[in-house]
Amino acid sequence: EEKQTGGVEISAPSAILMEASTGTVIYEKDADTQRPPASVTKIMTLLLIFDALEEGKIGLEDEVTTSEHAASMGGSQVFLEAGETQTVETMIKCIAVASANDACVAMAEYVWGSEEEFVRQMNERAKELGMENTNFTNCTGLFDDENHYTSAADIAIASRELIKHEKIFDFSTIWMDTLRDGQFSLANTNKMLKTYAGMKGLKTGYTRASLHSFSGVAERNGMTLIVTIMGGATSDIRFSAAASLLNFGFSNFCVAKAGEITLPQLKVNKGKIENISVTSDTDFSLVVPKGWDKE
Repeated sequence: EEKQTGGVEISAPSAILMEASTGTVIYEKDADTQRPPASVTKIMTLLLIFDALEEGKIGLEDEVTTSEHAASMGGSQVFLEAGETQTVETMIKCIAVASANDACVAMAEYVWGSEEEFVRQMNERAKELGMENTNFTNCTGLFDDENHYTSAADIAIASRELIKHEKIFDFSTIWMDTLRDGQFSLANTNKMLKTYAGMKGLKTGYTRASLHSFSGVAERNGMTLIVTIMGGATSDIRFSAAASLLNFGFSNFCVAKAGEITLPQLKVNKGKIENISVTSDTDFSLVVPKGWDKE
């Protein structure tokens, strides 16, 4: 069932709009339907990589050697050769900017020893995050496998978790870059970096079975929104659907912090004083319609 839509209509079959700091869902359309995610899978791959960086398990300057298996990946790639070494930082750039399948597998093997173990960890992490309509069988999304699926809502959850590692934005906002001393160029698949003010990431995906998917993160006036679109018929449809939902969110909602909300006085029954004031012991925030009544 759709939440408040404010007259927003999008043609993509599955979509969700979420406020990042609270996780509040502002809009959803068929958001729990299981669909093939294609390269949007890489949000989970990147999450595990950034988790490993934060834990000190790996470092950005570490050298990663490409295996035969990693080099054999097709689809979008940076043509890593078996035995070629690149730093973790370069590999992340190849994944986040150019959606490189070969770099994904090389990193999976580097972080958890094998792609198989890495995928097991992806599924563990998904469970931990409450992603109930998700199962991964690989770390790239390259293969249309009926056991490899997720939902728009689950991708938004993973995206929200990934952007807690703010370092991801150092990579997801790169428009163009090069590899191997300028010999190979990387171009970002997220065209909204150039067309939508405040866009900071995150990941596009396409295969024939999944069609065009996208998980985007944009920030305006201190509010960060996550939008996930799945199954768009064309690339333009997914981006225009994302823009429509983001516009809807930014123009109709804002985040209110605990300090801005006046809590009512509580009546004391048969007490020495009639009323007591209430304060919040946590620094919570709420997503509220713009022009909300602070009382």
